[in-house]
Amino acid sequence: MAGLDLTLVRGRITALVGESGSGKSATAAAVLGLLPGTARVEGSVRLQGRELVGGPPDQLRRVRGADVGMVWQEPSGSLDPVATVGAQLVEALRAHRRLSRRAARARVVDLLAAVGLDDPARVAASYPHQLSGGQVQRAAIAAALGCEPPVLIADEPTTALDVSVQAGILDLLRASARERGTAVLLITHDMGVVADLADDVLVLHRGRLVEAAPVERLFASPAHPYTRDLLAAVPSLPDASLPDPSPPDASPPDPGPPTAEAVADLRGETVADPVVAVRAVTVRYRGRGRRAVTALDGVSLDVAAGEIVGLVGESGSGKSTLGRVLAGLVPVAAGDVTVGGVDVARSGRRPAHGRRDLRRMRARLGFTFQDPGASLNPRHTVGASVAEPLTLHTDLDADQVRSRVAELLAEVLLPPEFAARRPHQLSGGQRQRVAIARALALGPAVLVADEPTSALDVTVQAAVLDLLRALQRRAGFACVFISHDLGVVAQLADRVAVMRDGRIVECGPTGQVLRAPVHPYTRDLLAAVPVADPERQARRRTARRTP
Repeated sequence: MAGLDLTLVRGRITALVGESGSGKSATAAAVLGLLPGTARVEGSVRLQGRELVGGPPDQLRRVRGADVGMVWQEPSGSLDPVATVGAQLVEALRAHRRLSRRAARARVVDLLAAVGLDDPARVAASYPHQLSGGQVQRAAIAAALGCEPPVLIADEPTTALDVSVQAGILDLLRASARERGTAVLLITHDMGVVADLADDVLVLHRGRLVEAAPVERLFASPAHPYTRDLLAAVPSLPDASLPDPSPPDASPPDPGPPTAEAVADLRGETVADPVVAVRAVTVRYRGRGRRAVTALDGVSLDVAAGEIVGLVGESGSGKSTLGRVLAGLVPVAAGDVTVGGVDVARSGRRPAHGRRDLRRMRARLGFTFQDPGASLNPRHTVGASVAEPLTLHTDLDADQVRSRVAELLAEVLLPPEFAARRPHQLSGGQRQRVAIARALALGPAVLVADEPTSALDVTVQAAVLDLLRALQRRAGFACVFISHDLGVVAQLADRVAVMRDGRIVECGPTGQVLRAPVHPYTRDLLAAVPVADPERQARRRTARRTP
């Protein structure tokens, strides 16, 4: 990053956009004095008249949380895994505010409810690993807003959130700026979010500022070629999925009763000779001293060879749980699961022989986890992480493994020298591409991709989606593609299954589900999708709020 100038104004939201590794997150870390010791910071960062660059550690500790709230790109990495979410938020509040422990606990429950968590008391009593990625992200947003700081830096604050929860978080950030006068720096790759929320936009490319403009002007007439490339790469839904609000005197057309085929789609579809077959699967979690939570409730789904099925739904709906069931990582309470001819549900309950079956199945299954930072060993190099499945399941020699690692990194648009780096030396988007490379290492028959493009900027995302589709067509693997981004699902998936509260509420061909959804929840999801057009998005936001 070189020579960046930006000013945050109270009550306004400034978006910082650009490709992965362009310096967006480094900018946020520089403001708070959190860059590694190998980084050299030149210039000035002033907060309400105070100079932060070179400031004493005590001053920076007082600033963090109280004067500048921070939502990190990978919130699970900012939470202590051995303390409950509530205990951590209470500690943060009491570090900067004179609150009794009881008052702080009550404030935490209010904050968790404000960010859209349905059972805030349960979330407060949970450890981070007991929550979905979206729930952890909302808890991190609650922590950042807890002390009502005058400045909020939000680094990809909606990355793991479904569109309906995302809409609520964007409303919360907008209200914080407009009503409390918070100055917000929004770091994101989602141009729909930028169009919905930002007042001003700064575009970074290779560490340099290439364009700065009010949001309406930037979207209407981008001046720099890179900005035009960013906007051109934004995935979009079919126009029929995103109707603008009707004039006040117009009556919406009556769609009539759903067809028999549409009603059948609500129950799911079966395919001939599926590679993945899930039948009436139920998964329950039991917490200490608490009632059991049903994560999956009678889910059935088939995936054929050469098919991509998109799995969408709100955070906590069971999408990631279903993905882990397919990999044999979560035991099922009832139902049958078959992946590549292996009875996963039964193998998980059998000792030695079952473990051999699961090992054989996992050699033919690729998996990208929702949080790539947590799935990569911080002590291993990128090359070692990508090579791990090759060393475990193949007879390739060391030279062949190194050559294959270089090929895989090139396929996900990373240079070969990244093999020598460790995860902390990469951006969030670069770590996500490493995770994709590792998942594809063995040429899987089945790929479970849990939010594989959520941390990628739109240009790299477009390239990775093209890559996944090309590899899938060439290798013919079955793919379960878990995502909250309906535009990405529309671009990639052959069929879509919509999940809510652990159940599949609608399933069918992608075009049918997204153009003419049958279930009200699917229609609500589509209505909450932000579009990369500030004027149109403002109309859609108004229509969404109107009863």
